[in-house]
Amino acid sequence: MSQNDQESIHKQKNFKDLEEILSKAIKKVGVGKENDLCKYIPMTSGGYMHHFTLRKMRKKNPVELSSMIKKFIINNSRPIAVAPKPRAARGSRKRRDQLTFTKWQLERMLNIARLAGDKDIISILSPKKSLASYKRELIQSIRQNKVDQELWNGYVESVSTQNAFANSDSLAEMLANKK
Repeated sequence: MSQNDQESIHKQKNFKDLEEILSKAIKKVGVGKENDLCKYIPMTSGGYMHHFTLRKMRKKNPVELSSMIKKFIINNSRPIAVAPKPRAARGSRKRRDQLTFTKWQLERMLNIARLAGDKDIISILSPKKSLASYKRELIQSIRQNKVDQELWNGYVESVSTQNAFANSDSLAEMLANKK
């Protein structure tokens, strides 16, 4: 008998043993499907085994899977379902402590700030525009012979921000060239 024949016989024996162990575990726990056994096998990363992992281990590492099933289900007098891995709730990225306003509410607060003349609040509540939109609006206001100080301030802020980014990029290039 060759080496490959012995290995295939050994693998078949492992699969038969695994099938017996799986059927015993299913009967002991009283679940309907093989995948339901996963909830009784804890993982080191927390929570219970994923059903894909069960399938993968069944094909690639049946000995380890059978030892895990024996340890946590068959040899255990009362197998306990493992709690699921703690996960972040959906929408958990949303900040709960920040206030959210509708567009109408923001416009209303912006108008109140304009009436009060509070430039800091106006700049905070004003929507940020691109440099191109500031240029376009400034040209329109000049053609209409209107002066809008907020528009000019926004344009200046946008240009200074863009220049700061350009300077940081050129500084990074100079440092990279020196190396």
